[in-house]
Amino acid sequence: MTVKTDMIVTNILLVEDDKVDVMNVQRSFKKANIANPLFVAGNGLEALDILRNESETMQMPKFRRLVLLDLNMPKMGGIEFLKELRKDPTLRRTPVIVLTTSDQERDRVEAYDLNVAGYLLKPVTFANFADVMTTLNRYWTLCEIP
Repeated sequence: MTVKTDMIVTNILLVEDDKVDVMNVQRSFKKANIANPLFVAGNGLEALDILRNESETMQMPKFRRLVLLDLNMPKMGGIEFLKELRKDPTLRRTPVIVLTTSDQERDRVEAYDLNVAGYLLKPVTFANFADVMTTLNRYWTLCEIP
């Protein structure tokens, strides 16, 4: 008897203003053969537009979404983004993992108060960055994301 398994795709929105970090995520995906679609927003305002399908440049599927969120960004930072996301009845259940350089306890506490799925400090080396992306890939592959 053969059991057919379909690969479950998770649509990932990376909210990051640092181009080097965006490239590190893209390179990490490639290195680990992570085939999930990756969408990129440079700040919280762009991310909300993408998630609400109000972006003029990018359309993201409305199902199986996960957000990788930096906290320190222009226009709308990560904590502000989380507050807006959690207020929106259609987006509030979207899983968010913070991926940031901020090691501030208040940022960590505030992020968890806004129901993030995890808070990770960005690794300094590319090898460690790639390891984190591989681990996250295992996580979102196992999660039941709506």
